[in-house]
Amino acid sequence: PGEVVVVKPNMAWDRTPEMGANANPAVVRQVVELCLEAGAKQVKVLDNTCHDARKAYASSGIKAAVEAIKDPRAVVEFVDERRFVELTIEKAKALKKWYFYKDILEADRFINIPIAKNHSEARLTMCLKNMMGAIGGWRGRIHVGLHQNISDMNLILRPDLHVLDATRILLRNGPKGGKVEDVEVKNLLFAGPDPVALDANGTSLFGLTSGAVMLGISSLIHRGRA
Repeated sequence: PGEVVVVKPNMAWDRTPEMGANANPAVVRQVVELCLEAGAKQVKVLDNTCHDARKAYASSGIKAAVEAIKDPRAVVEFVDERRFVELTIEKAKALKKWYFYKDILEADRFINIPIAKNHSEARLTMCLKNMMGAIGGWRGRIHVGLHQNISDMNLILRPDLHVLDATRILLRNGPKGGKVEDVEVKNLLFAGPDPVALDANGTSLFGLTSGAVMLGISSLIHRGRA
């Protein structure tokens, strides 16, 4: 009650919900409504998109879904490039400094809503990878040594809750997709505070098996040692 919440769904792409490139707008709306019911002072929904933000917000259906709640406390905001701040990432192995969104850093609560999907470079994108939409700077730099950079940025970005959207999953041609035939309807959601555990579990949606080492990494991250 009385807290400011930032909800960061994946709404990076100028794609309709059926394409499985962005989080399901119905899931995002439900999360926002639950925050409001819990007494949140304000709920901000935002993402640093890959496609043009106005097109992506509209095509994803997320902007319309949140605005349909008709509660002045729920707002969909476009990212302001002036509000990225450079931080030193302690214990990072590769990404020693980078730019993070001030509104996320200052929020009382931070909720991450990724969609489970194929990714051409990372192989899969889920909770940890979705933090790309919370950083600024040149993304090309992040994709050099992508896996370690994702780990490093998650030392700074610590959502209170992750809601992994697997209502539809993108099996091929991720992350932006573009073909309905690449999408499989699962009607599943996974939620919790541990992004590594959720991502490890999510690999099973794609016929993969996660190693026990991922849970070990999770333990280290949450003890501040990774």
